[in-house]
Amino acid sequence: MKSFFRVAILALMLVTVALLSALTAMRLAIHGQEVSVPALVNMAPADAERAVAGLGLQIEIERQYYSPQIPKGKIVSQMPPAGTKVRRGWQVRVAQSLGPMRIAIPDVTGESERTAEFNIRRRGLDLASTATIEMPGIPADQVVAQSPPANASQVAAPKINLLLTMPPSPPLFVMPSFIGQGLGNASRTLQDSGFRLANVSVAPPPANSPAGSQDSTAAVAAGTASEVPAQPTPASIIVSQTPAAGQKVALGTAVSLEVR
Repeated sequence: MKSFFRVAILALMLVTVALLSALTAMRLAIHGQEVSVPALVNMAPADAERAVAGLGLQIEIERQYYSPQIPKGKIVSQMPPAGTKVRRGWQVRVAQSLGPMRIAIPDVTGESERTAEFNIRRRGLDLASTATIEMPGIPADQVVAQSPPANASQVAAPKINLLLTMPPSPPLFVMPSFIGQGLGNASRTLQDSGFRLANVSVAPPPANSPAGSQDSTAAVAAGTASEVPAQPTPASIIVSQTPAAGQKVALGTAVSLEVR
């Protein structure tokens, strides 16, 4: 019986050692395929390919950038970064330097947007974006600032941003109420204030008013569909207006009135 337990314990120990050996071998096999990505920045693409080929890696040039620090043709950036652990067969993506930008950045301040864009594009540059600002005393559609500035160095991308002036916003006024006032006084006030009197119409009498009932009876008796409304006079009273009182309006806005 004792020999049976001795044999069983020995067998269990052998199985445990075998499992540990298998796990260790698997771990060594997995991590044995990992390599550290080398530093490729400032290297020529051919040299970089040889450096990664010895580690079982691949290289791909994805983009090109202007760089005042990295000479033309050399690698300016890489992904993954140097020192990253990756498996063999991994692809390292790099960007190649175009060298420092040799095209001079033109000075387009003071020019119109169209002229500035023409001068930018004829130098092989691009117009990136434009923004507008209101500056009293400066004509509209004029470049007041640019980025990068004229003759700038250390430029990474051939694009220029412009800041243009915009027309000044017209002053706004709060529309007063003319309801209950005479048409003559309201007309003079509007014209003296810089507004236009667009249309004056006569409001129909209320349907339930005595005047409205008498007018309808007279119209039916006369065999006519309706009566010609009375013409507005300076003494007519304003009962509604457009724009309404309290709205913000600019000078020259047309105002319509309805009177009785």
